[in-house]
Amino acid sequence: MDQLHISSPAFVNNGWIPDRNSGYGEDISPELQIKGLTESAVLLIITLDDMGHPISPGYNHWVAWNLPPISVIPEHLPKGAVCQQPIHMEQGVAYGKHCYRGPKPPFNWNHDYRFTVYALDTLLTVDTDAGKEAVLKAAEGHILQSGVLMGKYQRKHH
Repeated sequence: MDQLHISSPAFVNNGWIPDRNSGYGEDISPELQIKGLTESAVLLIITLDDMGHPISPGYNHWVAWNLPPISVIPEHLPKGAVCQQPIHMEQGVAYGKHCYRGPKPPFNWNHDYRFTVYALDTLLTVDTDAGKEAVLKAAEGHILQSGVLMGKYQRKHH
């Protein structure tokens, strides 16, 4: 499987996620840039996971699917189970129900966060009350590519 290269103008890979993209700030999704996307991609899935969660490592903050196969996913994607603007997407249930929910580790802890983008060869028919596991199960056998962007977040890390 070919790898996607995922980057963001908001932060470098393994760098600090800005406060504006956190649950302590404006809680807006960062712009994601995708390189190496195959022409046969039909849709994208995005997940955001807290890899430093003490009780549930990989705790899901965001799951969105049926995004168009585009090279730039705009920042500040809206809340809602099904959104049409600025791009079409469906969002499920995670820490953010039907929306992006940015990093918000307690007690001034430093957590690592993983944005994953998947390119698929088909549209998904998944209920918007589904979580990440159901979305990825529906995607089985249809994932053409994937890529990861890692970031870290800690309140007052400066």
